[in-house]
Amino acid sequence: MDIDERFELTTRHTREVVTEEELQTLFEERDEPRVYIGYAPTGEMHIGHFTTMRKLADFLDAGLDVTVLIADLHAHLDDEKSPFDLLEARSAYYEETIRAMIDAAGADPDGIEFVRGREFELDEDYSLELLRMAAETTISRAKRAASEVVRESDSPKLGGLLYPLMQTLDVDALDADIAYGGVDQRGIYMLSREILPDHGGDAPICLFAPLLSGLSGGKMSASDESSKVNLNDSPEAVSEKLHDAYCPMGEVEDNGVLEYVRYLVFPILDQREESFVVERPEKYGGDLVYESYEELEADFVEEELHPQDLKNAAGEYISEIIDPIRTRLDDQPELLAGAYPEKYGGGAN
Repeated sequence: MDIDERFELTTRHTREVVTEEELQTLFEERDEPRVYIGYAPTGEMHIGHFTTMRKLADFLDAGLDVTVLIADLHAHLDDEKSPFDLLEARSAYYEETIRAMIDAAGADPDGIEFVRGREFELDEDYSLELLRMAAETTISRAKRAASEVVRESDSPKLGGLLYPLMQTLDVDALDADIAYGGVDQRGIYMLSREILPDHGGDAPICLFAPLLSGLSGGKMSASDESSKVNLNDSPEAVSEKLHDAYCPMGEVEDNGVLEYVRYLVFPILDQREESFVVERPEKYGGDLVYESYEELEADFVEEELHPQDLKNAAGEYISEIIDPIRTRLDDQPELLAGAYPEKYGGGAN
């Protein structure tokens, strides 16, 4: 695989690359660059996480060295979204679920290195550099960097201010050439590019994944069950959520159904060398077969593809794609019960 092919595989389905020139140079100079993504184990993982994690399959195919940081201490620092006594259980659930997502995306999760934050974030050198960084960074700069990630309030806690500084140091501690995450992480990684060279590291190249709209329209909300597909949703639940989803005829903006199809379904179908098939009765024109998302979107905009037909097909594909993840979680009920005892206490899904 030549450099241009590796570059295309690494950057496809991303929202932004900072910068493309730096990434091109990296591939010219390094045979196996390192990329990392960090996840704070807070709420249950859902299909929005899957669209981001699916990208790791591309990284592996492009010959990158991939690290996933289970950022356990970050999960507590962010306004105690995860109680301290649940960090280990939620970290175990996140790692197993991420492994299941990578497997479902057609890649080998054993090709990825998993690291817990407390494995290195409590080291003396890390702590010393964090204090130096804290002494040099204003409160307003830290708040601005973390504003899209850390829970905001009129009286912010100190942990939320340390969060972006620790995330910056994580890049260096993990020897990452590339920092990957949702576009909501942009503020933090721009801070990293700005200050990390003054603390012994290099400014990371940044790849940002798009944030998906919710099925109910607007931003996906972790607290709104109808706005997202959970990874352990039954086929019936997936079908119902897609059936009720916001999907106006011909409209692309804020259309979560189209975004699921674009960023999750089509990449996996491409990997399998399969087409997207919309089944329709002959009296309504018969089946539609799409080889690319662009073809599907064009038909939807031209109102050749009805929203309900799209939702029916999307629901079936999404349910089939998450089925091995659902099965894996159902086979280990102790994972969810330990991580979220208030919802799954008693060990049953």
